[in-house]
Amino acid sequence: MTALFAKRALLSTGWAERVRLTLRDGRITAITSNMRPESGDVHVDTLLPALANLHSHSFQRAMAGMTEYRKAGRDSFWTWRELMYRFTAHLTPDQIEAIAALVFLEMQEAGYASVGEFHYLHHQKDGSPYDNLAEHSDRIMAAAVQTGIGLTHLPVLYSYAGVGKKPLEPGQVRFGNDVDQFCKLVDQARSAVSSLSADCQVGIAPHSLRATAPDDLSRVLQAQPQECPVHIHIAEQPKEVQEVQAGLGARPVEWLLENAPVDQNWCLIHATHMTPEETRAMAASGAVAGLCPVTEANLGDGPFNGPTYLEAGGTFGVGSDSNVLISLTEELRTLEYSQRLRDLSRNVLVPGEGSVGQVLYTGAAKGGAQALGRGTGEIAIGQWADLVAIDATHPSLCALRDDQLLDGLVFAAKDEVVTDLWSAGRHAVQAGRHIARDQIIARYRQAISELLVEVG
Repeated sequence: MTALFAKRALLSTGWAERVRLTLRDGRITAITSNMRPESGDVHVDTLLPALANLHSHSFQRAMAGMTEYRKAGRDSFWTWRELMYRFTAHLTPDQIEAIAALVFLEMQEAGYASVGEFHYLHHQKDGSPYDNLAEHSDRIMAAAVQTGIGLTHLPVLYSYAGVGKKPLEPGQVRFGNDVDQFCKLVDQARSAVSSLSADCQVGIAPHSLRATAPDDLSRVLQAQPQECPVHIHIAEQPKEVQEVQAGLGARPVEWLLENAPVDQNWCLIHATHMTPEETRAMAASGAVAGLCPVTEANLGDGPFNGPTYLEAGGTFGVGSDSNVLISLTEELRTLEYSQRLRDLSRNVLVPGEGSVGQVLYTGAAKGGAQALGRGTGEIAIGQWADLVAIDATHPSLCALRDDQLLDGLVFAAKDEVVTDLWSAGRHAVQAGRHIARDQIIARYRQAISELLVEVG
């Protein structure tokens, strides 16, 4: 049993003072307010529900900064993708594990307690499977064990280079599986995750409507257990919308909602280019919009249609996607700022009136938990103890009332205000540092030095 004492905490019922929490087996078992601390309690200043990072490609963190050089002609998502393919051609299993551990550490120090790892780098450099089909999935899980982060592992079905079952390109051969091989990989990953902490699980991720096909998508969905998390990239780029519309006869979100059993177990990543009708229909489906504002800005994807989606009651969460920058506060503020820049307005993502920071933070907490199939998202009895403590005496926050703290966190603070983090009760960040920071960073640097020697 662990006990925490917070000067203040944001509970499911609102702000409370002098709060004492009891944790057992990774869950919150008791909450009392207006209490005195007891001997042995862990003391923190301000306690919040920790967010889930609902969309990550961890290996891309190691190429951050390598794609920001403009060549002649117009740069785009598609030119970035070619550089990414060349980078993935060199990665070894040891390097994939070391990079993932560094990324998970950075996420936890930024205030994320869990991650949805959208994992599509499956095979050897020539595209042939490893003897252990789930070799790279095992490496992601090993990184999760080392860091203590909560993991929803999402093996990716990636079969084609485009709509109409176009053959994979050379840069995609490490990703490719047909449905039968993919289902075997998922089964092996589920077997492996059973040895991890009870809060970890495996879902699936049909990569996109470009990289799978209607019959394949139907088959793989039928092979999954009930309430399995399903994540899919959708409508990220105009070219993708055009290709899907030409090949399947409908826009991506429109086609998916009409032809797949989209519900609260689904997370639609990006969904950037939607009509108002698609936006409202997606909100009504119960699915989570998986928004990655920093990556979407970095890749030039465009802003999400936030006001219409929230007015229709839509659920959302945030993820770090390419991991070019891992910052919880930056994701939330970039989400709001993208709406302000488009609409020439302020305080956009609040239906009616109220605190923008509270809508963004609490909305992302609940939506991220839903997307990962994770019983958390608020501080309440019975929930996984995914908790983050921040220092409200920090200069960026010390002038604020309790009801302004989330606005300060989102718009005025950096992740350095995070002092402690628990992932299902595992106290991974203490005094602002991950408890395994030195070892993980040393291993990462060694892995990168070996990678750079190979790349030349």
